Amino acid sequence: MAEEYITIGKIVNTQGNKGCVRVLPLTDFPERFYKMEQVIVFSGAKRSKYQIERASPHKKYIILKFKEINEMNTAADLKGALLQVTKDQLVSLPPDTFYVFELINLDVYTTGGEYLGIIQDVLKTGANDVYVVEAQNNKRPILIPALKQVVKEVDLKNKRLVVELLPGLLN
Repeated sequence: MAEEYITIGKIVNTQGNKGCVRVLPLTDFPERFYKMEQVIVFSGAKRSKYQIERASPHKKYIILKFKEINEMNTAADLKGALLQVTKDQLVSLPPDTFYVFELINLDVYTTGGEYLGIIQDVLKTGANDVYVVEAQNNKRPILIPALKQVVKEVDLKNKRLVVELLPGLLN
């Protein structure tokens, strides 16, 4: 089975002239960059491991200095590259919490056994996440709030989510 990679950041630009890069964190745990020793850089169709020499915050970004890069032009070649980790490097989540990539493509059923569709996206709202379910028969997507009173079971092994719909949710 091929290794699965999870994107945790994107290199958006260089920072200074010593080879640092500006990273937009794409993780709920941006502090992870300060503890990491290495990261996989995915650029084009190629993955390479880079050693992290130092990391520091800058506004909404993380500034990274890789040991392998010491000047701006080389760092500029990485602009647009994705920073990735393997599944075993993921931050542990509390019980009954899941990564978005784990929920995408789960089959969604009601507690009564009715098939609703497949989770296509997870929207981050202020209060709670919302699962976007691509309905069967090409109906408009079903928006399901990620609340304990709605989501009754998440079975990652069998790629299945069971929900108890609130009145009016499908109208």
